Amino acid sequence: MLADLSPLIAATTQWLIRSYPACGGALADALGEVQARQAVTVAAWLRYPTPTDVALVSMAGPGGSASLDWITGADSAPDDADSAWRTWVDEVVASWAACLLTDPELARQAVAATAEVGHATAVPAEFRRLVSPDPYDREAAALLRHPDLVAPVAALHGAALRERLGTGPALIA
Repeated sequence: MLADLSPLIAATTQWLIRSYPACGGALADALGEVQARQAVTVAAWLRYPTPTDVALVSMAGPGGSASLDWITGADSAPDDADSAWRTWVDEVVASWAACLLTDPELARQAVAATAEVGHATAVPAEFRRLVSPDPYDREAAALLRHPDLVAPVAALHGAALRERLGTGPALIA
C-alpha cells in the first residue's frame, strides 16, 4: 500500500501543466511545474490529511481525469501512448489547486492550514512560488494562474476548499 500521496500529486500536477502549459521555453516550463506541484501538494495535504485518508485513496483511487478533460475540452482520446497516469488525477485536488493558484490570500490560508496535518510535520516544505510568486513565476504560469481560464475547474470544488479553510462561501461563479 502506498504510504504517501506522491502518485496522486504527480498525476494531478501533470494534468494541470498539460491543460494550462507554461509560456516561454524550458525555464518557464520548470517554473510552471513547480507552481503547479506546490499548489497540488497543499491541496492534496488538505484533502487527505490523515494516514487513513491516504490509505483509502490509495486503495480506491482518486477517480481520474475524464471529467476534467471534458470540462476543459480535452475529452477526445489522449494522444499519449501511455495515459495510465490519468487514472491517478484527483478532480477535487485539481480544483483546489486551481483555486490556490488564482487567489493569493486563499493560498496563504491553505499553506497555513497544512500545519495542522501530519504531512507537513513529516516533511519540511516551502511554498514560496505558490504564495509569493515573482514576476518570472507569474509570466511562466500565465495560463495556470489566469482566473478566467481556470474558473471552470476551480468552480467544481472551490466551495469545499473555502469550507475546509473556514473562509465562507465560494466567490467563484
